[in-house]
Amino acid sequence: MREETRSAGKRRLFIKTYGCQMNVYDSARMADLLAPLGYESVDAPDGADLVILNTCHIREKAAEKVYSELGRLRPLKEAKAEAGERMIVTVAGCVAQAEGEEIRRRAPVVDLVTGPQSYHRLPEMIAKAHRAAGETLAAEFAVDEKFDRLAGARAVDGPAAFLTVQEGCDKFCTFCVVPYTRGAEWSRPVDQITAEARILAAQGVREITLLGQNVNAYLGAPPAGDGGEGAWGLARLVRHLAKIDGLERIRFTTSHPRDMDDALIAAFAEEPKLMPYLHLPVQSGSDKILTAMNRRHTAAHYLDVIAQVRAARPDIAISGDFIVGFPGETETDFADTLAIVEAVNYAQAFSFKYSVRPGTPAAEMTRQVDEAEKGERLARLQELLGRQQDEFNAAQIGKALPVLFEKSGKREGQLAGRSPYLQAVHVDAPETLIGSIADVRIEAATRYALSGPLAVSASEAV
Repeated sequence: MREETRSAGKRRLFIKTYGCQMNVYDSARMADLLAPLGYESVDAPDGADLVILNTCHIREKAAEKVYSELGRLRPLKEAKAEAGERMIVTVAGCVAQAEGEEIRRRAPVVDLVTGPQSYHRLPEMIAKAHRAAGETLAAEFAVDEKFDRLAGARAVDGPAAFLTVQEGCDKFCTFCVVPYTRGAEWSRPVDQITAEARILAAQGVREITLLGQNVNAYLGAPPAGDGGEGAWGLARLVRHLAKIDGLERIRFTTSHPRDMDDALIAAFAEEPKLMPYLHLPVQSGSDKILTAMNRRHTAAHYLDVIAQVRAARPDIAISGDFIVGFPGETETDFADTLAIVEAVNYAQAFSFKYSVRPGTPAAEMTRQVDEAEKGERLARLQELLGRQQDEFNAAQIGKALPVLFEKSGKREGQLAGRSPYLQAVHVDAPETLIGSIADVRIEAATRYALSGPLAVSASEAV
């Protein structure tokens, strides 16, 4: 059969990733897992042997977007079948976890459904699918076994990489599906994280971003032989990873205000490899709405955390998340959100209209805000946030910022990298500098990028 002939050679793998950085990380690991089976990544689903939609349940109408994509995949799968070949369609991620068999019922084009804790079983599942028998639904699995299976070498693409250290969330914000799709908080052991970080460093990674749905709630088993007592927090993990030769930059995301402890704040002042950038979602400036969201912090508490972080690291860039139009939000509540934005002065932020997530408490709340009102408030919020981002970027003009060059730019002779504040930076420089850190004299700034010439010779880059 033609399918069996192809199994001895290369197969084409297309992964479409929705949503958060955790999903970006998971997609990369899935590609690593499938490489030994002969799967090579391609940029489009046309002609692919395996298509994976790695879904996110956070964004608006997430499930419907997946079903729309599945509709577009159907003729591609049929075309493969007419040619005597097979396209396996897999839905992975949080929508898979939340929707389960409903996906298979609504979209017969789907062959496999796998939740976030079952990616390590993909090779087995796909092998069974090729035999047209066996398990086609794997939405539940122990998170610790997932990471045990995924441990080991991984492919990297450039000098910056994500490294998951924590999964799940115990906060149960009323608008969020993460506790239901990713499960309870669970932290990887320090030794396992360190081993993966060393592998990344050995492959030329200079910057790692530690990932978790609630990353600063990290409490991992200490290293073997550690003389201390109890689990390690994120601050101690950061300081430990900073000792790895070759790693020059460490970041983490996403954090919760309730878990910003003194040790982590102190790390911003004392550990030079911890970059001066903190993504700390507040969601609303109204205590009434924060209570309805079950955020477990007040606006005053959030502002106090920001003040402590800035006292420790005065130049830190603060990023945040906002939801406008949460059920019951009045114009006064929204004014409180604008006020907290003014007080913090964000370097960048993400803002969204509230959208109903089935199965969450907020979905059942009364006093849902009119869509037009949500849109009008979002426009006002984004105008303010955009102005603050412009001002922060413009303030970098005239400075020499150390930039990690990650890849070639959009035009010949240009490189693209990141500043310590996570800004995109474009500079004319030779490709030999990719993977290096060098000072760039910032001469121009837009909302989304900085640019300027090298402030040192190429030979001085580290």
